[in-house]
Amino acid sequence: MLQRPGENNPWEPNHREPNPQQHDDPNAEPREPSNYFRAGRFYCVETICAPCGVVVAWTKFAKSESPTNILNFLGKIYPTEESRPDYICIDKGCQVLATAVANGSWEIWKKTTRFIVDAYHYINHRGADFLCQKYCNPSPGDGSAPNLVVIAYDKNGRPYLKRAFNTLSLPSFLFFRSSQDDSLDTCRLAVCFPQTATHME
Repeated sequence: MLQRPGENNPWEPNHREPNPQQHDDPNAEPREPSNYFRAGRFYCVETICAPCGVVVAWTKFAKSESPTNILNFLGKIYPTEESRPDYICIDKGCQVLATAVANGSWEIWKKTTRFIVDAYHYINHRGADFLCQKYCNPSPGDGSAPNLVVIAYDKNGRPYLKRAFNTLSLPSFLFFRSSQDDSLDTCRLAVCFPQTATHME
């Protein structure tokens, strides 16, 4: 069946347009449509990767990449305190943290995990967003997260603190993956730093 632009079948929603929300805008939970009779399409793929780049888990989000969806996904992947990583780095880390505090799930996560944002997000938010600046810094220089920074030396031999992990290293893989699948609008990245490193011989 051919359709002209803007033309819908009787069973399809009348309002069909791209999601106008900017990535860093707060998410409202998506409204439930009256029916689901339309071509399968997902909003994004959420991917959890280890610092080395290995994909730990992934899922498709049908309607939005809301902080609630992210927290539910993380809860399924890390159901126990022992399984949870020390750090979860995600571009919406400050929104996920705010949602966790608001809905009470922070009581579960605060014992084991710190939510941080990638360096690009932090640079864009550090002046305007106090929560992001105070609690989601990917390389705090105040000693609050010594595993996230290393001491490096400049050309004059003076020490300075440097990020221990490149939080921007995996988006190229995810961008390539999303460009291969027409049913996906976006891909997002969550990098988890494990509590203890395991040595395999």
